[in-house]
Amino acid sequence: MNALVRVTPQGRDGDVPPPRGARHPRARTGPFGVLDIGSTKVVCLIARIEGDGTPRVLGFGWQRAQGVKGGNIVDLPAAERSIRAAVADAEEMADTKLSGVVANLSCGQPESRVLNIQWPIGDRAVTEADLRAIVWEGRRRLSEEGRETVHALPLGFTIDATPGVDDPRGMICEHLGARLHLVDASSASLRNLGACLAGCDLEVEEAVSAPYAAALSVLVDDERDLGATVIDLGGGTSSLAVVQEGHLVHTAQVAVGGWQVTNDLARGLTTPASHAERLKTLHGGIMGTNDDDKEMLPIPLVGEDDDHLARVPRTMVLNIIRPRIEETLELIRDKLESASLGRDTGARVVLTGGASQLVGMREAASRILGRQVRLGRPHPVRGLPEAFHTPGFATTLGLLAWGAGEGRPVLDLDYGAKGASRGTFARFVNWLRDRV
Repeated sequence: MNALVRVTPQGRDGDVPPPRGARHPRARTGPFGVLDIGSTKVVCLIARIEGDGTPRVLGFGWQRAQGVKGGNIVDLPAAERSIRAAVADAEEMADTKLSGVVANLSCGQPESRVLNIQWPIGDRAVTEADLRAIVWEGRRRLSEEGRETVHALPLGFTIDATPGVDDPRGMICEHLGARLHLVDASSASLRNLGACLAGCDLEVEEAVSAPYAAALSVLVDDERDLGATVIDLGGGTSSLAVVQEGHLVHTAQVAVGGWQVTNDLARGLTTPASHAERLKTLHGGIMGTNDDDKEMLPIPLVGEDDDHLARVPRTMVLNIIRPRIEETLELIRDKLESASLGRDTGARVVLTGGASQLVGMREAASRILGRQVRLGRPHPVRGLPEAFHTPGFATTLGLLAWGAGEGRPVLDLDYGAKGASRGTFARFVNWLRDRV
């Protein structure tokens, strides 16, 4: 997959971002598909970018996820069935056949890394080839560790002893230093994802970090510029993306999500998982009231007939949910602290994802993280029913925003020779299709 580098524009033709409301020069042309593979659901959307630069959905498909756990493919045939069903529904509605998709990346334990690379220039002008070489050097270092680069974003360049250079092209120096932010994932997990999609006759045209996609759909312009941390509380994982001055500066993931809350309820109350999920959705929360001890909830028990119901106070449900949510938020807090980004970087927190809708989640996050917190809903998209405009679909709609050109780097400095396939991951998927 392409390692993408964003360089702050310096007035070159084609480098200046388009005015708001105009079509982005790197927006997708014609109908395109996005595929959100989550631990609880698989969603496929087919859309096109209108003249005003915004997407319009032509068709959608939504299936319960099978064969996916913690964002990773664990059962290839089951995962293929879920993906095929979601894609088929979207294709039928849009009357369009997809050969490739923009996919979210949550598998392979994605991590952020910052590399400092020195590159010899030899007293000449810096070219785009030099920038590409730096990116490939970063990719090479990670591939030696069994990791594959998803995004490569420069945090700044140094011309000899002069730091703080945004765009070094055309500048003369002896050595070019680059501070690269790399988002990587396990190569083995990516191969499993590639094999799964190849079995569905699909190519990964582009892959986007899942929390970054969520950030694109829920952040307002001021938050992107001033800095914000988006926490996507998903079904099988919880992930975060820190955005500063329009750049993705950090991302991390913990293997705990809404499914663990449901599982805790099912075990603690000995009730079927389907009812535990319903209980969490209708009566779950973090904060209680004085009446919770009096509110008795009917609970079907595992193995019992439907007319044999236990009754438990709502307080018991809250006491099961609260420790798991607090643990999740504490793990996220630890990830932020270990990143050493500084207190002011991403100081505002935006919660999204299905589990963010639990009553009291905002207050619990503010207390544990020690930051300002708001709940984020994705920006509306034409052609979608209201059910999609909820936090649980933030990543899905963020993939559409990426297709429209939002959040993309100004320059793509990771392409191969002319006529080559798009990035190493796309080439790998093509290789699989020929052999699987």
